[in-house]
Amino acid sequence: MTSSDQTHTAVLGALSIAPMTGYAVREQIRDTLGAFWSESFGQIYPALADLEREGLIARLDAQGARSAPFAPTPAGLAHLRELLAEPPKPSRPRNGTLLRLFFGRQLGADACRALVEQTRVQAEAQLESLRVARAELAADADLHDDARYIELTIAAGEHSAHAAIAWAEEALATLIEIAESESAS
Repeated sequence: MTSSDQTHTAVLGALSIAPMTGYAVREQIRDTLGAFWSESFGQIYPALADLEREGLIARLDAQGARSAPFAPTPAGLAHLRELLAEPPKPSRPRNGTLLRLFFGRQLGADACRALVEQTRVQAEAQLESLRVARAELAADADLHDDARYIELTIAAGEHSAHAAIAWAEEALATLIEIAESESAS
């Protein structure tokens, strides 16, 4: 699966839940998939154009107004199911905090502690965001058919955030030990 196929999957998937404008697709991906997936406007709008040209989505406004929402066509839903059936494309992680910690001796223990503390704060914010997403999901009757599947991704985000917080606590303790040993020498 190419990266454009993955973008098409994310866009078609978002549209399979509810018709949306391109802007709303971006907001939906950021707000609901953001814990594990991201797409930029620079990826979404070309994907929408491709999918529309291929007859996989259609604007709901017959005049084709630029602000009209898109919805998947029956062919688009069939294509989405094909894309979802393919194995996911493996991606290599890129974590700027871990990159800096790996070379942490050059940065110093205090600066590394600040990085780890920032990671903990971000994970706590992610947990709060996921709590809100879970509450919104429970309140949105239109998502009833998708809710249990969406809850699986929310739970994965919660587990990741809890793991990040636990790691941060361990890392902060280790960095305190490192700082103490460096100041003693």
